Amino acid sequence: MKPRLVIDTNVLVTALCNQNGASHLLIRWILAERVTLLASPALWLEYEAVIKRSQLRLKHGISLENLDIVLDTLAAHVEPVHLNYLWRPQLRDPNDEMVLETALNGTADALVTFNTKDFVAATGRFVMRLVTPSECIGLIGDIV
Repeated sequence: MKPRLVIDTNVLVTALCNQNGASHLLIRWILAERVTLLASPALWLEYEAVIKRSQLRLKHGISLENLDIVLDTLAAHVEPVHLNYLWRPQLRDPNDEMVLETALNGTADALVTFNTKDFVAATGRFVMRLVTPSECIGLIGDIV
């Protein structure tokens, strides 16, 4: 069975900006269908809004057209997750709630983020791994 992951927006942004890191490898694994990416509509809209910010595009020279291609390609590999808002509030940052809820409702094996400190208290209440991209690669690298 393929590992089921929810990736925080910061992981997607990092993957787009650094093709040599663990975040980019996770995206390649998603596209190769070695892992399953879970996303709710709210989380997907956040992905799109953040990666299309003008400062990010200008900094890395990524066109809107190329970002649309990335999003369309990634969307073809997403398992959609319907959210139930039964657990709010769990986190200090309300914007992180949808990431946690996607992971919980989608029965994710792991929530992958660079901001583990923002999620650690809440994920301790639920059966779910909280990992950075590098930790995720290390945990599942041998089985994918």
